[in-house]
Amino acid sequence: MSTLIIELALERAEFTCGHCWHQWSIDYDVQHYRDSEGRDWEYFSRDGIAVDSPYTPAGAPPCPECGRRWVGRCAARRLIPTPPGALDTPRQPIMDAAGHRPERHGAPLLAARAHLQPEQIGPPASGAGEPRAMETASSVRKGEQQAVAGEGV
Repeated sequence: MSTLIIELALERAEFTCGHCWHQWSIDYDVQHYRDSEGRDWEYFSRDGIAVDSPYTPAGAPPCPECGRRWVGRCAARRLIPTPPGALDTPRQPIMDAAGHRPERHGAPLLAARAHLQPEQIGPPASGAGEPRAMETASSVRKGEQQAVAGEGV
């Protein structure tokens, strides 16, 4: 028995820093597979690089604002159909593997952060009953768009 991919998905993990209350999200590619001994596993990657699950302390990314690590939660996911699919699934035979859509080899990679972040919400009120100051959602989005543009995506 060999390894069998059970499910492919794109998952958006959302994070909220428990220290500074910054919120952000990151997209992960997830493979659910069964090994030769019948055990189920998940494999997470980001921009083609293997990473630990963002839903565990070992895989929690640092907060972009203060650097502390917080475990994420799955906010959204999109299943990616696994081949070969149903008989009526649209598909195209590849006659010339070397010459088939050669532009895909030089296409820029789609970065995991190449999406707008969710709206920022304010932190809970402090002990004095006054809400803590925070950037507005539009200023956060503007900064993120500039950061994404700077990544060459």
